[in-house]
Amino acid sequence: MTTRQEGTPRPHPRVVLVGLPGAGKSTIGRRLAHALHCGVVDTDVLIEEAQGAPCGDVFSALGEPAFRELEETLVRQALDTDGIVSLGGGAVISPKTRALLDDHLVIHLRVSPEEGVRRTSVDDSRPVLAGADPVARYRQLQEERDPFYNEVSDLTVSSEGRDPRQTVAEILYFLEALEEPASPHGRGSRDDRDDRDGRDGTAAAGESTVTGLGAATEADPDAAGTAFHRIRVATGSPYDVTVGRDLTGCVARAVPEAGRAVILHQPPLSGLAQRVAEGFRSRGVEVTLHETPDAEDAKTVAGAAECWDVCASAGLTRQDVVVGVGGGATTDLAGFIAATWMRGIRVVHYPTTLLAMVDAAVGGKTGINTAAGKNLVGAFHEPRAVFVDLDVLDSLPAAEISAGSAEIIKAGFIRDPGILDIYEADPEAALDPRGALPELIRRAVTVKADVVGKDLRESSLREILNYGHTYGHAVEQHEHYRWRHGRAVAVGMVFEAELAHAVGLLGSDAVARHRRILTSAGLPTSYDGASLGELLEVMGRDKKNRDGHLRIVVLSDREGLPYTPVRLESPEMSALRAAYDATTKEHR
Repeated sequence: MTTRQEGTPRPHPRVVLVGLPGAGKSTIGRRLAHALHCGVVDTDVLIEEAQGAPCGDVFSALGEPAFRELEETLVRQALDTDGIVSLGGGAVISPKTRALLDDHLVIHLRVSPEEGVRRTSVDDSRPVLAGADPVARYRQLQEERDPFYNEVSDLTVSSEGRDPRQTVAEILYFLEALEEPASPHGRGSRDDRDDRDGRDGTAAAGESTVTGLGAATEADPDAAGTAFHRIRVATGSPYDVTVGRDLTGCVARAVPEAGRAVILHQPPLSGLAQRVAEGFRSRGVEVTLHETPDAEDAKTVAGAAECWDVCASAGLTRQDVVVGVGGGATTDLAGFIAATWMRGIRVVHYPTTLLAMVDAAVGGKTGINTAAGKNLVGAFHEPRAVFVDLDVLDSLPAAEISAGSAEIIKAGFIRDPGILDIYEADPEAALDPRGALPELIRRAVTVKADVVGKDLRESSLREILNYGHTYGHAVEQHEHYRWRHGRAVAVGMVFEAELAHAVGLLGSDAVARHRRILTSAGLPTSYDGASLGELLEVMGRDKKNRDGHLRIVVLSDREGLPYTPVRLESPEMSALRAAYDATTKEHR
């Protein structure tokens, strides 16, 4: 027997689940316990163990007053544990029990009366639902008990019509969203927790992990899902990039103050956008879905004007939110609309291409295209949150994954050499959504979060993220954006590696390494569709240039590995010509 010494913190449950019978407390409680690597205590089970009879029989034998008194004692006992606690459906009726819950994180699981009765129809041990019309009785209980549930709960989650993994993912996201998530030693008052729903935190940049619903195990083959990671982008208005699975239900949690949401999405993604919309609607948010043209066709002045009209029709105010569901073009557009509507409202990104996940959706750059160039009209506008749902990768064509890999490889060259090691060790796994790709995504996002957190507006350090982009953007524009961005950046990295080699900054082995890794990812390493003069004309309009001088980010290996990004200003024409010639030929 362990005796608690004075001053030793009492055990504190991670989460307390409440809700009517059939709401899913047992299923969700078990899955949460598995996700958080802790135990689960069900007060109904404690009652059965104490009385040696099914809970329903105990209720009938004792009568409700005596039953609730027994329940109060066992609830107090359950709250002296440090796992997941599931309370009986009527426990919140007791004022004493509600008082006990005041210092605990409580989540209310809810379903419709019809669904609750359907789930409990095979169980005849629930006397509170006995009668000729169980649905009417369930509805009556809901009306009677909802005020109590609302009084004690920090979050209400519908478990109806969704995979339990989605419900668990939403709860896990909520835990992480708290400034001090589910501390085992107390969490402060409920008023304090409500205050922390804002966005004023200043946590340092970095990555945290919630081990949630990990890969199925022999012991729990039903618990397949994911661990999700939250990567902090520590700018002036810090936000998180959440990387995981089954995240559609979590998006609305990022903007609890919003009363209306406009969701911009590409044509093939209407079903996915609807699932994101359901999360908002379940919280009472009015949702307008707007289908934009596909890819870069959406990023026009006319397209932006149409989106502004949608915002006006939806009645969007400064408390509301724009959500981008799609690739980089969609997140660019959604960010630009949010930046310009009422001089700036909230935006949340749900990127659906690999390129958008690791680049476009993270960092606060927004914009539209004009005849003069790509993203020349835009603004820096940070998102409230970004959700990288790995489930989306399973349906992406191989060409999309290949193109998006260019930005991951870029992150390896400029900041994280471990990325390059993974591609070299097993190129197939690096392109596999169920292989090494999730780790590569996390590493690439961490690189960008670190850089952006130190230099949001590209005044110095952030320029290194443009590695491969000066030449790559010129290729894109010359091809009228028919080339995928990642493919153009791949060629751009080879050109800029050759340029660094031509000026004596980078060795030939490093240049060859560029070609080898990019080729292993299915990316091009040469381009001969335009003359050097044509490409230089476009490069001369690059946003990074100063006073008419061309500025290009290149790498140096003079000090060994990792490579050091260097800004090359006004390179000699002979070096540019050498790099161009090397990039227009296939190297064997």
